[in-house]
Amino acid sequence: MKPKYVVHLSDEQRRYLEKLISSGTCSAQQIKRAQILLKLDAGWSYKRIIEAFKVAEGTITRVRKTFVKQGLEAALQRKKPNREYPHKLDGEQEAHLIALACSQPPDGRSQWSLRLLRDKYVQLGYPKVSHETIRRMLKKNELKPWLREEWCIPPQANAAFVCQMEDILEVYKRPYNAEYPVVCIDEMPVQLLMDVHPPSSPKPGQPARQDYEYERNGVENLFMVFEPLQGKRFVFVEDRRRKIEWAHVMKKVADELYPNAKKILVVLDNLNTHTPASFYEAFDPQEARRLVERFEFHYTPKHGSWLNMAEIELGVLARQCLNRRIPDKETLVKEVSAWQKQRNEQVVKVLWQFTTTDARIRLRKLYPQIQV
Repeated sequence: MKPKYVVHLSDEQRRYLEKLISSGTCSAQQIKRAQILLKLDAGWSYKRIIEAFKVAEGTITRVRKTFVKQGLEAALQRKKPNREYPHKLDGEQEAHLIALACSQPPDGRSQWSLRLLRDKYVQLGYPKVSHETIRRMLKKNELKPWLREEWCIPPQANAAFVCQMEDILEVYKRPYNAEYPVVCIDEMPVQLLMDVHPPSSPKPGQPARQDYEYERNGVENLFMVFEPLQGKRFVFVEDRRRKIEWAHVMKKVADELYPNAKKILVVLDNLNTHTPASFYEAFDPQEARRLVERFEFHYTPKHGSWLNMAEIELGVLARQCLNRRIPDKETLVKEVSAWQKQRNEQVVKVLWQFTTTDARIRLRKLYPQIQV
């Protein structure tokens, strides 16, 4: 018996389908349907098409029938149901649901659950809905009440903040001068962790395994010294992070890294150890005074440590090198030195594009309003 729906493609249709398959710009579903049409046109049997493309027999029948009755474009598209589901909540009711989800959760709970929202929503006199309906409503909304980001929130209309911010931005505008280098300094603690049981290497079909148990082996402190215009960074590993350690690191910056500089411009945050007074706690008065005169300090504003480019380098160091268990100080020094050497050889710089003009536009709410 002759088949009821027979696929015969024209030369133009074959070229179109072959181009569609090779382009890779359409969905996998369309590619699959195009392959089915080409093979039906070539006389392949159902069994052969099923084995080749892993499709159901019903799919082949629907594609063939749709092509004969509605044409090529209809056969490539999956038919969507014409059913329409009524909204269980109108716009005002959805707005109240979102507002409730953004409110403070009940006592004893860190956040709203779907069932808590459902119960509270019904208690407030709104229509009875399921927790699944609430889930769908929250999912399609752009505001995600369950998400919370940690952010350094600057104060509103704060003259001290914008003064220090503009000072840092003006320093970043200066062209490179070997006699007056701009150096960003920041620090970060690193916890040393030892494996209690040796980890296993990856095998075919099995990723590397690491036992959840570990042994703490102390904490080291990393001082990052970063010169953005030259793409140089130097990391010093110290046992502690007191004023004395900071002063000794700064002495290395002055005498070992930049011995010929007339004045070293330093960008750093407002940590209580980062003051010229620390030199007097670590050295005799003559040496302390000499070091104080070698530096020109520029402090980032409070809640504005993101202005320090050394934070960017510490973030890269944490992701590329420290995102693992490091057992002891010797290993830490070795790994950090290898990372530092590679980055310096590549001369990786920071392309800082945020300027004072940008700040006065994008952060205008931070500037005090002048009353005339």
